[in-house]
Amino acid sequence: MLYFSRWKTTLIWLAVLAGVVFAFPNLLTSQQAESLPEWVPSKQLTLGLDLQGGSYMLLQVERQDIVKDRLTTTVDDVRRLLREAGIGYTGLSGTGQMVQVRIRDQARIEEAKTVLAELAEPINSGLFGGGTVGEATIEEESQPGLLRITLTDDGIDYRVSSAVAQSIEVVRKRIDELGTTEPVIQRQGADRILVQVPGLEDPERLKNLLNQTAKLAFRMVDSSMSVQEAMEGRPPATSEVLFSTDDPPIPYLIQKSVLVSGENLVDAQASFDQRTNEPVVTFRFDSKGGQRFGQATTQNVGLPFAIVLDEQVISAPVIREPILGGTGQISGSFDAQSANDLAILLRAGALPATLTVIEERTVGPGLGADSVAAGEIAGIIGALLVLAFMFVAYGTLGFIANLALIANVCMIIALLTVLGATLTLPGIAGIVLTVGMAVDSNVLIYERIREEHRGGRSLIQAIDAGFSKAFATILDANVTTLIAAVILFYLGTGPVRGFAITLAIGIVTTVFTAFTLTRWLAAEWVRRRRPKAMPKGALDLFIRDFSFRFMSVRRYSFIASAAASLLALGLFATVNMNYGIDFMGGSMIEVQSKQGNADVGDIRARLSELNLGDIQAQEFGTPREVLIRVQAQGGGENAEQTVITLVRAELEGDYDIRRVEVVGPTVSGELAQAGTIAVIVSLMAILVYIWFRFEWQFALGAVIATIHDVVLTIGIFVITGIEFNLSSIAAVLTIVGYSLNDTVVVYDRVRENLRRYKKMPLPALLDRSINEMLPRTILTSVTTLLALSALYIFGGEVIQSFTFAMIFGVVVGTYSSNYIAAPVLILFKLRADSFRVGLDVEEPSEVETTDKSTA
Repeated sequence: MLYFSRWKTTLIWLAVLAGVVFAFPNLLTSQQAESLPEWVPSKQLTLGLDLQGGSYMLLQVERQDIVKDRLTTTVDDVRRLLREAGIGYTGLSGTGQMVQVRIRDQARIEEAKTVLAELAEPINSGLFGGGTVGEATIEEESQPGLLRITLTDDGIDYRVSSAVAQSIEVVRKRIDELGTTEPVIQRQGADRILVQVPGLEDPERLKNLLNQTAKLAFRMVDSSMSVQEAMEGRPPATSEVLFSTDDPPIPYLIQKSVLVSGENLVDAQASFDQRTNEPVVTFRFDSKGGQRFGQATTQNVGLPFAIVLDEQVISAPVIREPILGGTGQISGSFDAQSANDLAILLRAGALPATLTVIEERTVGPGLGADSVAAGEIAGIIGALLVLAFMFVAYGTLGFIANLALIANVCMIIALLTVLGATLTLPGIAGIVLTVGMAVDSNVLIYERIREEHRGGRSLIQAIDAGFSKAFATILDANVTTLIAAVILFYLGTGPVRGFAITLAIGIVTTVFTAFTLTRWLAAEWVRRRRPKAMPKGALDLFIRDFSFRFMSVRRYSFIASAAASLLALGLFATVNMNYGIDFMGGSMIEVQSKQGNADVGDIRARLSELNLGDIQAQEFGTPREVLIRVQAQGGGENAEQTVITLVRAELEGDYDIRRVEVVGPTVSGELAQAGTIAVIVSLMAILVYIWFRFEWQFALGAVIATIHDVVLTIGIFVITGIEFNLSSIAAVLTIVGYSLNDTVVVYDRVRENLRRYKKMPLPALLDRSINEMLPRTILTSVTTLLALSALYIFGGEVIQSFTFAMIFGVVVGTYSSNYIAAPVLILFKLRADSFRVGLDVEEPSEVETTDKSTA
């Protein structure tokens, strides 16, 4: 119905107005937005790290550290309990997750088991449904007097979970000390912590703060023998050799017993020594720690003691006099920043275990600003091209579509702002893609209006019927894309999820604007202008009724497509793709020359001397910029972090580090698996939806066509050597959605014609259906390609591979809808018993067109 009640009109324009109001602050600077009146929305889009700079790190709590700590604690507990009970023992040792001890007196074995039973008592846990967890089991071995205490996996899992919770608080305190704004610190999985710090200019400092466990201890230096004798022979059982942080490091023989630990610290501040003016760290103990420290220094006047941080000696001064005030200072080879960082570490507290960086993505603020500028330019150019094309193609109706499109983009930005979603560079790609694909809904409606008008209906009746009959097609087409977006969100990470959110919101706003705002504008135009004919546009210069015989070449298209698919699979199996570090692991660093053009050859030569394996360096964007890729080191996550440290040290004098990505072997394997699962699950979900909405032949045909598109897209990645990374997975899934969108539109017309022309041979009916939808297919493809081309040319190097894959996918998806998806229905003998082969095609009468057609 073209009639809109007053309340419907009010709701439509309130929704549009809300979109404009909430999107408007994004046109202002942060200062301007903050100066708006309190009653005016001032919230702005949250920019991703790739747009504003900053660091993303995925940290993993080292399980082995927890096991080692529990093992040491258990050995100490066994020693303490047996000594308190006066039970003699020998051979107390621990390895792996097992501690064993031999009881000397056979008659006291049961007593020893009773004493040690304290270690096996269950503890309350938030895990496992909030029940209890047994941390150890005690067993008597076959050998006489030998007891074995085994640490359980459930107990270790509980300790790991507790360590993650404790680590999150410590990490938050350390990052807050840096003065950053709105960091994201959250648990991910059982043993990982995700850290995002936007706008951070010194990611190396953050990494250094997070990499240190910061376990501080005050221990006496062992003077019973020289450190050289201890290193050459065997040190006392109660002592160990530790090295200082000096360069070169100095060895010390340090007693294992701890006088006072960092747990007793209540404050630590960076300051300057009044005598030497050197940076130092002053500290203050709590009452218990101050008492123990005073007692220890009183008993050891004239002897050296060591301040040990993470098993390294910071300093080893001689105790000149008792330190009774509970305060002191740590001196060493500090500069102002290192002293301040040590104070931060001590104030925040020690981590319960080492945090290993298993994935890192860092973008410098300069590159982020460049990405924003490139995204804005690409978006504006793509939008202008699409708006101009629609106006030229449809005239007044194109102008109406453009108004709806502008409102659509405003609503997308408004919803992203209100929901607090993060806009990433792939997210901008999602908006640009939405601009191109949103036109599809209006094209479907307008082409349907043209058909109804040419069929004899008045313009008002044609407009009403066009909107009504296009609804089911648009809904089916957009739901398929929405399914891909939802799966991409749940299985994707980081920027890929940002793209999925943007795409999903764009689909919702597109359906809303197409069937409310566009319809209202069309109704208002009819009411005011009282037109008698369709508005003229450039499309009227072309032939409107196509009569191509697509089915006559189906055998050739099948052969050509099968050959191309086999070739793509063969190349994939033999040549393989150029996998990015997301799937292969390794490091990627983007640098920019501080002066003049970058010397790629010099960079390769300098980095080759570092013995890091295969190194690739190539110009990236402008002659000043170079992209460096270093192969996975094979020595675990810490080896990958060493690469970044070495490359920074080698190049940072001549180059600015603009972007760093490091993916360890653990994460790369998980990303590859998640990407494969995402594609398979999305295909299965869409198969079920199409089967439910159509018939099984349609569902299988759609999946065959989509697999064809995915295979050819993989082939183009192999042939061109374009890097295949996480963004490429997003591109493949979007191609899946676009291809199915196109296929569903054709299938919807096939289904409608099956009901209208019951005696028409299936090949002729398929030709008729494809030709009827051909204007829409051409227009949608052109508008989408215009938007993507702008993104490819002006969007920057970072997403060129993403947009190239999308452009290829649009072309091959359009081809497969006509030459694969439709002819497959003949192979599956769709309703073959309902046709009499050889009859002429029936021309529909006006009555049939009016009464028998369905949406």
